Amino acid sequence: MQMKEVARDVKYINGEYSWSQYLALSSACLSISDLTPPPTNTTKMAFAGRWETETQEGYDAFCKVLGIPDDVIERGRDYKLITEVTQDGNNFTWTLLYPANAKVTNKFTIGKEAEMETIGGKKFKATVQMEGGKLSVTFPNYHHTSEISGGKLIETSKAGSVVLKRISKKI
Repeated sequence: MQMKEVARDVKYINGEYSWSQYLALSSACLSISDLTPPPTNTTKMAFAGRWETETQEGYDAFCKVLGIPDDVIERGRDYKLITEVTQDGNNFTWTLLYPANAKVTNKFTIGKEAEMETIGGKKFKATVQMEGGKLSVTFPNYHHTSEISGGKLIETSKAGSVVLKRISKKI
């Protein structure tokens, strides 16, 4: 009797049983969910909504590493950044609302290269990835991740050893 693995831990016995007969065997103990691949969008629309900064750590050091002038750092230090996210499956529109009505909107699809823009207006191409419920993208001068944890939007930006961590609540 020849056995062929057709899915992880699922064997089809060639010549002895049909696929449906094999699944009917009580020893198989399979459910349809065992054979159904997981959805590609595991965020279940968790990012969608309007978010307001509650706390941030490392703001000054991070801005200095990026070369932002001291007066701009001072003005933005206590500003409650608003992040608006719309999500349709793996398609996102991510808008950041800054002081003085400045805003940056980036549209992207998970796993596909997209044209992005920084707050300074610099355009670049990047691919946003999703791993373990975290969005991850590399900007020209830093790496950024976003995740939902405990109902909060947690954003971490790293430029070398300098880290900016921003926690936002849904409004």
